[in-house]
Amino acid sequence: MHVPTLIEKKREGQELTKEEIEFLIEGFTLGEIADYQMSAWAMAVFFRGMTAVETQHLTTAMMESGSVLEYPKGSPPKVDKHSTGGIGDKTSLVLAPLLACDENWVPMISGRGLGITGGTLDKLESIPGFNIHIDERRALAQLKSIGVFMIGQTADICPADKKLYALRDVTGTVPSQALIVASIMSKKLAENLDRLVLDVKFGSGAFMKTRKEAQQLAAAMSKVGKLMGVQVTHLLSPMDEPLGRTVGNALEVSECVEVLQGDGPKDVATLVLDLAEEVSTVKHSQLAAWLKDGTAWKKFISLVYAQDGDASSLEKLGEVHRAPVIQPFAAKSAGKVKKMDAETIGRVSLLLGGGRKTANDAIDFAVGLSEIKKIGEPVEKGEPLLMVHARSEQGLQSVLPLLEKAIST
Repeated sequence: MHVPTLIEKKREGQELTKEEIEFLIEGFTLGEIADYQMSAWAMAVFFRGMTAVETQHLTTAMMESGSVLEYPKGSPPKVDKHSTGGIGDKTSLVLAPLLACDENWVPMISGRGLGITGGTLDKLESIPGFNIHIDERRALAQLKSIGVFMIGQTADICPADKKLYALRDVTGTVPSQALIVASIMSKKLAENLDRLVLDVKFGSGAFMKTRKEAQQLAAAMSKVGKLMGVQVTHLLSPMDEPLGRTVGNALEVSECVEVLQGDGPKDVATLVLDLAEEVSTVKHSQLAAWLKDGTAWKKFISLVYAQDGDASSLEKLGEVHRAPVIQPFAAKSAGKVKKMDAETIGRVSLLLGGGRKTANDAIDFAVGLSEIKKIGEPVEKGEPLLMVHARSEQGLQSVLPLLEKAIST
């Protein structure tokens, strides 16, 4: 087959066959198809889309580019969640240990930040020592002992997606519905799950800007999952303002610690419980009790220790990762917060160093935003609308114009 011909075919809006998609994915995974050709194909998909059948073939080809997890016969139900990405979206760190309290197995394979949205792996790596690269044998042993692991894609799991994910992040092709579906579902189906809940975001800080787009994406992912034998449910959640009161890696982990200790922002705890209820066998009240009484917190400590992390640092991450410059961004007038634009806030965090502009950028765990006011909350003139955590005075000054645009009272 001829790669430029397949790029042209998709550019013209034609449907690719199963064999053509398999050829592209296999060639790209093996390094036989160049990044610039795959970038052109991804851009063609972005503009032209894919049919449901093409998307299923792409998902299967990406899943079969590596190994699929296998479990002992008679082991507990395997459950997981996937979020399509948002600003301050930290639910996985609370949800995974909570679901493991229900005697489920939670084999959570997560990703890094994509575009302006933060990544679970980047947050986990802000915990000193936390190892996201444990092998399959060790991961399975961890499921047997504590019921949960949180890792990145190993070299064996969906290598095609790992390569394509990194390429999409730096080529403007992140918001393609077909590529989002295939990326998410190939990883999740490689986990060999029984139940999966999808947290599909919509609004300014999400890839899907409208509820209708989010509904279409949820339906597309559910269809692929069900075709492959997984019970898939979904929630649609708004992302016009950040989730919780922090944006930034270590800052968000600290907020998760608060939620796991029965405190923290109400919107984070509510969303976690709603998602958990979709795949859990126990009632909402029991899940809420595990958050309140420290059961989920103890499970998270076990998870951190099991993956070589320093759990004793969890309650002092703000000191471990303290930005040199921490300044309030104050309200210019009294009133109520009318706008706290999630997309612009995400861009601020990215510019501060909390995300990546290129695939090889290092993440600064300390930077970001905290104490973020919620829409509708009253503020006095001069009162902080949020706190900016920056690496330098220059970094702080560079984001102030964006914050002016992001917030109105």
